[in-house]
Amino acid sequence: MHRFAFLLAVVGFTAASLVQAADKPVVVRSAKSGLWSAGETWDGGKVPFAGVKVQIRPEHTVRYDVQAAEDLVIRSLHIAGTLTFATDKSTQLNVGLLKMEATDSVSEEGFDCEAHIEEVDPNVPRATLLVGTPEQTVAAGNKALIRLVYIEGMRKESCPAIVCCGGRMDFHGAPLSRTWVKLGATAAKGAKEVTLAEEVSGWKVGDKIVLTATNTEYRKEFFSEERTIAALDGTKLTLNEPLENEHLGEGDYHGEVANLSRNVVVESANPDGVRGHTMYHKGSAGSISYAEFRHLGKKDTLGRYSLHFHLVGTSMRGSSVVGASIWDSHNRWLTIHGTNYLVVRDCVGFRSIGHGFFLEDGTEVYNVLDHNLAIEAIRGKRLPKQVLPVDENDGAGFWWANSLNTFTRNVAAACDAYGFRFEATNSSSLKLDLPIMQPDGTMKVTDIRTLPFVRFDGNEVHSSRGLYGINLGEGVNHAGPDARHPFIVRNTKIWDVHYGFRPQVPSLLVENMLIKSHYGVYHPNFENHLYRNLTIRQTNTEPFNRGHDDLSEQHGVLAVDGLTFENIRSGGMPLIQISDDNKTGKAVSHFRNVKLVDWNDNSRQK
Repeated sequence: MHRFAFLLAVVGFTAASLVQAADKPVVVRSAKSGLWSAGETWDGGKVPFAGVKVQIRPEHTVRYDVQAAEDLVIRSLHIAGTLTFATDKSTQLNVGLLKMEATDSVSEEGFDCEAHIEEVDPNVPRATLLVGTPEQTVAAGNKALIRLVYIEGMRKESCPAIVCCGGRMDFHGAPLSRTWVKLGATAAKGAKEVTLAEEVSGWKVGDKIVLTATNTEYRKEFFSEERTIAALDGTKLTLNEPLENEHLGEGDYHGEVANLSRNVVVESANPDGVRGHTMYHKGSAGSISYAEFRHLGKKDTLGRYSLHFHLVGTSMRGSSVVGASIWDSHNRWLTIHGTNYLVVRDCVGFRSIGHGFFLEDGTEVYNVLDHNLAIEAIRGKRLPKQVLPVDENDGAGFWWANSLNTFTRNVAAACDAYGFRFEATNSSSLKLDLPIMQPDGTMKVTDIRTLPFVRFDGNEVHSSRGLYGINLGEGVNHAGPDARHPFIVRNTKIWDVHYGFRPQVPSLLVENMLIKSHYGVYHPNFENHLYRNLTIRQTNTEPFNRGHDDLSEQHGVLAVDGLTFENIRSGGMPLIQISDDNKTGKAVSHFRNVKLVDWNDNSRQK
C-alpha cells in the first residue's frame, strides 16, 4: 500500500473524505462531553481533522488537549456548549472562525449577531469558551495558542475571527505582578542593562519587552525600542542587544518598560496577509487576564479590531480586561463600543494604526481605564461608515466622546497626534443628543458634551511626535457641564510634546499639573476655569495662552491659584496672555501665587 494511503487508512480517513472537506466542508459534531483528542467524543468516532467544520453541541463540554501542527487548520469551530482548554499542558488551535452562539448553525456569516440574537436567558447555560479561568489560569511554563488562519472562500472582511454572540469568552494566562513599570534610572545609549523602578514577578528570560521613547523629533520618528530579556535579577534587567537611544529615568521624567509576552496568545497566522480580529457582542460575558493579542486588526475596516466589545450594553458589568498585551495592531488595540461597566486595567498597547484605547460612539459610560500604557498609536484614516464622522482616527493613545468614565494612572507615550483626546464636535449633520444610561439603569437622551468625568486622575503623556499631550474638547462649542459639576483633572504630567494642554471645555478644575512642552496651556476656553498648582517648565513660546489663541476671547471666569514658571525660554513672548475680547461681559481673571524660577529670557534681561 502507498505510504500516504496507508496513513489515511490508519486514522480512518479516505481520499474521498478529504476531497469532500475541500469542496464542501464536512461538519463534525460532538457526541458527548470528553477530550478533544478522544474519538468517542465525536459523532462517527473520528477526531476533527483539517478543513472540517466543528460544532460542540449544547450541554457538551469538550476539553481541548491538543497541540496541533500548523497545517492542521479547523475551518470553523461553533460552540453551543463549552470548549475549555487544558491548563496543565501546552495547546495550539489553528482555526478560521471560532464562534460562541447558542445555536445549531455552522454558518460563517452572522457577524451582526447583536441584531438577531434574543435576550440571553439567565437560566440557560451560555455557549462558552474557556482558555483558562480566573480561578485556574493556564499554568506558567505552558502555553495556549490560538492562531487565526484565513481560509480561501471565507469573507476577508470578517474572517478569520473569534466572535462571542451572547456567550461567554475567557482568556486567562499566568499572572504578572506588573505588566509595565517605570525606569528606575536613565538607560544610556549603548546600554545592555536597565534598572526598573520596582521588582517584578512573572517576567522571565526570553520575554519580549519594549522601552518607551523619552525624546522625539517632531513629526519624524519614534524612539521606542523592542528587546528580549536576557537576564533578570531584582530590578536589574539585561537586554539581548544594546539600546540605540537614551531612555530617561530620573527626576520628573521616567520612561516605561513594558512586557509584551504572555502564555495565552491569540494571533493572526499571517500578519502580512489577511489578519484576524476578536469580538464580544450583545449579551456576552467573560473576562481576560494576562493574555496576548498580536498581529490582529483589519486595516481600514470598521468594527474589525484586535479586541472589540461591540454593543454589549451592561452585560460586561463585573467583567474586566486585566494585564493584557495588545500589539502590532492594524486597527486599534481595544475598542469599547456601546458597552458600559467594563474595567480595563494594567494593559499594554504597543503600535496600532488609529486610536489605541478607544470608546467609539459616545454612548459608553461607567467604564474604568486604570493603569494602562499606550505606546505608539499611529495615524490612520477615517473608517468607512464610522459612527462619529468627525473623528480623524489620527493616533490618540486614549480617545473618547463621552467623558462619563474613569481614566486613572494611564500613560500615553510616543503617540502620533494625541496622548488623550476628548472629541465631541457638534455639526448640522451630527447631533450629540444620544440615549445615555442613567445611574438608575434607565435611558435618557442627553447631550454627551455636558457629562463630566467620573474621575480623571494621575494620567501622564510624554514623547509624542505629533500635536497634543491632552486635547480636552476641541470643537465642543462652549457646551459642557454646569459649574457645580465641572470636569476635574488631577495630578497630571505632560512632557516632551508640542502643545501641552488644550482645554476647550467650559467648567474645568485642574489641580496639580506639570507641563514641559513647546506650548503650555494652549488655545483654552476660559469659561469657569480654575487652576491650582500648575507648573509650566521649559517652554519656548506661549506658556499660558490667551483664550482661543488668535481670537483672544474670554467667555467667563478664570482663576489661577499657584502658577509656577520654571526655566522658561519664551523668546520674548509674555508668560501670561490675557484675552482682550470680553464676548459675554462675564470675563474676569484672577491670579494668585505666581512664581518665576530660573528665569532665562535674554530678551527680558536686556
